[in-house]
Amino acid sequence: MSFTWDINPEIFRFGSLAVRYYGLFFVGVFLGGFYFLRWQMMRVGWTEEDVSDFIIPGMLAVIIGARLGHVFFYDWSFYSANPVEIIKFWRGGLASHGATIGLVVSLFYYAKKKGMAFAEVTDRFSFSAALGATLVRIGNFFNSEIVGRVTDQNWGVRFPRCIEDRGKALIPLRHPSQLYEAIMGAVIILILVIVDRIYKEKRPRGILGALFLSLYFTGRFIVEFFKEFQTGLREEHVLTMGQFLSIPLAVFGYIWLYVAIKNNKPAKSVDPIKLRQAKAKNKKNKKKGK
Repeated sequence: MSFTWDINPEIFRFGSLAVRYYGLFFVGVFLGGFYFLRWQMMRVGWTEEDVSDFIIPGMLAVIIGARLGHVFFYDWSFYSANPVEIIKFWRGGLASHGATIGLVVSLFYYAKKKGMAFAEVTDRFSFSAALGATLVRIGNFFNSEIVGRVTDQNWGVRFPRCIEDRGKALIPLRHPSQLYEAIMGAVIILILVIVDRIYKEKRPRGILGALFLSLYFTGRFIVEFFKEFQTGLREEHVLTMGQFLSIPLAVFGYIWLYVAIKNNKPAKSVDPIKLRQAKAKNKKNKKKGK
């Protein structure tokens, strides 16, 4: 038994403008991510406007970080010789490790802007991050990209549209590694939801962010054994570039998880209602002083 995935990645096209499945999943990342963050933030007193303040920096962080991650981690020799190609992100080439770094920077910025602890912001954003990790990989599957290595297992998938096998007379079976990662992301979402439902706002601050970081990059390390080699480190190396990048993030996640549980700080680092009242009072006092 074998399965051939030969789906056109374009849903429809108007001249040079094409609407792709990947684009729809990417939209789903931002919309779903917004509502996950909205749910976590508003239940402790933040407003929808406060949540919206993260949209622009968050989007820029994902796109710029993911692009630069691909450029520097996976194909620096090409982009250093063709620097103008760096800005052409629509041609493909995004790295999740780069997106993670970009998001960390944007979360630091957002935490400082709102007067929140960074650990609390990562907790409230962890659901959005897990959703993004899930939907993007499904989008990769529809694009027939980031495919798995050749396999003789009967659950393997043939990808006649992937770059590795395009034009071949005999299309080999490959691990559907995109789906492995999508399932992994869905399981992480489930774990985060279970932990949140059990502990709610009594959970130790930082535990959800640490869980996402440790679980996702541990899973990513494992899935890399089934994923086709990307640009960068090749078959002669024991580990792939993705694995080398995942190790420090996973280790940091486990250390962070231990520290979060040990310190057991309150999940909420600041009362947004009192914060707004204080800002309003200061604003009123400034007007009186004029």
